[in-house]
Amino acid sequence: MNRILFVCLGNICRSPLAHGVAEQLVNKKNLALFIDSAGTSNWHKGEEPCPHSIKIADQYNIDISQQQSRPITKEDIALFEYVVAMDKQNKTDLEAFGFSNVHLIGDFGNFQGEDVPDPYFFDGFEGFEHVYNMVAVCVEDFIEKVENGSL
Repeated sequence: MNRILFVCLGNICRSPLAHGVAEQLVNKKNLALFIDSAGTSNWHKGEEPCPHSIKIADQYNIDISQQQSRPITKEDIALFEYVVAMDKQNKTDLEAFGFSNVHLIGDFGNFQGEDVPDPYFFDGFEGFEHVYNMVAVCVEDFIEKVENGSL
């Protein structure tokens, strides 16, 4: 079973959304993939996703409320075949930590390498809608490529 790890800075906004979208796709398509998420920092270790991320996911019938933030670990390097960073800084941090072959989520879904913006610092809810929409398109494209073996 292939394992996919989605990673952002705090693991409370972007990567939990990617995790939730991916799990929904995996369940819908009955794929043999294990999905998880983590952060490059330990700032929110043990916390649930931020309320706006939970709310936007819920609007698309995805429950991420039971996820808990965790930092990346050295064990993750060997555990996950696919590691997907939400932005270029996350990718740089993951590579510095020891991960190789890290994918940038914005390289999928025709976003030409665009970073998924961190909505934690946005005012209001609108930024989370944008982030969800971008993540959903990118994750679907990524999972499709994993599924057909083109990565």
